[in-house]
Amino acid sequence: MMTRALLAAALAALVAGCGVGAGDSVGGVSLVVTRDFGGTDLKGSPVDVAAPGGETAMRALQRRFGVKTRYGGGFVQSIDGVAGGRRGGRPFDWFYYVNGVEADRGAASTKLHRGDVVWWDHHDWGAANRIPAIVGAFPEPFDHGIDGERLPARIECAEGAEEACGVVQDKLADAGVIAGEAALATRGGEALLRVVVGPWPEVRTDFTLRLIAKGPGASGVYAVPSEDGRTIDVLDPSGNVARTLGPGTGLIAASATENAPPVWMVTGTDEAGLAMAARSLTTDALRGKFAVALQDDRPIPLPQVGLAP
Repeated sequence: MMTRALLAAALAALVAGCGVGAGDSVGGVSLVVTRDFGGTDLKGSPVDVAAPGGETAMRALQRRFGVKTRYGGGFVQSIDGVAGGRRGGRPFDWFYYVNGVEADRGAASTKLHRGDVVWWDHHDWGAANRIPAIVGAFPEPFDHGIDGERLPARIECAEGAEEACGVVQDKLADAGVIAGEAALATRGGEALLRVVVGPWPEVRTDFTLRLIAKGPGASGVYAVPSEDGRTIDVLDPSGNVARTLGPGTGLIAASATENAPPVWMVTGTDEAGLAMAARSLTTDALRGKFAVALQDDRPIPLPQVGLAP
């Protein structure tokens, strides 16, 4: 799916000659291609690609997969025969993310950097035509950053959540990321990757994370905590409630406002759920998922695909 502004920007870039250029090797990048919000891998991805200098997201994809393009070659129409269009009356298309951040331009105009994780997913976009950030490429974007720039990380800790914040800091350190720590609503440092930790009634005051209460159309997150934070509605790809989770539930998700780095959230319905979410900030728990709810230390992928209410 593509907005007019995105199409115009991509076509302008193509006319200007953006794309593959000469130069030193980019090196290894990781390529993930899935369907249904990470539910099904195509061709055993992820795969490693030895990228030459000037490599783009499009060229990297074409090295390993059969690709059909549109709009002058800047956008993907199909990968290995899986095409955009409608299925069961619902709109489906290909979207891609670099280091867990949704791309803001056509793949032929996105240059890659060493260590980038490029994730393509074919999914229903009827409930959310934009999913600005996902957690399943962890430890990205903390490790290799955005557009080749590694950003400082900061944990913002709700009052009373110090133990969970300490666990989150340790989990990031285990992934090679040194994060500072501050209180909630600390100002300053726009070029930051923020991780907000605490119970929902407190983290929901964050300018970015408050979008989650408005549903996936606003935040790209297919989970909506109740106002008091005691329950979490888990949504299906159509944005309908698949089930409601209660005590002992954790939630890890990310969102972003336009032109700003993503903000991650580690929260829970209670102290036990928050503690579970904090200790689940790991590659194994988050791999391949757009966001996760957690019960009994088991990650529940969001949205819930194929689960009846």
